[in-house]
Amino acid sequence: MISAGEFRNGVTFDLEGKVMQVVEFQHVKPGKGAAFVRVKMKNVITGGVTETSFNPTAKFPTACVERKKRE
Repeated sequence: MISAGEFRNGVTFDLEGKVMQVVEFQHVKPGKGAAFVRVKMKNVITGGVTETSFNPTAKFPTACVERKKRE
């Protein structure tokens, strides 16, 4: 399990049954309200990119991705 506060570029995790890879992240602490993590992530299977925000304490299962060179 990995929390959203521990996200770094290249980290892969499972989001609702989809394997996602962090492309870009930003930890935001606004002057008013609670902190949050803004994440741009890529679906490893389809290649689609989405951007969303998470609570830094939100936890997700990590995903192991094995990369192989295609011939």
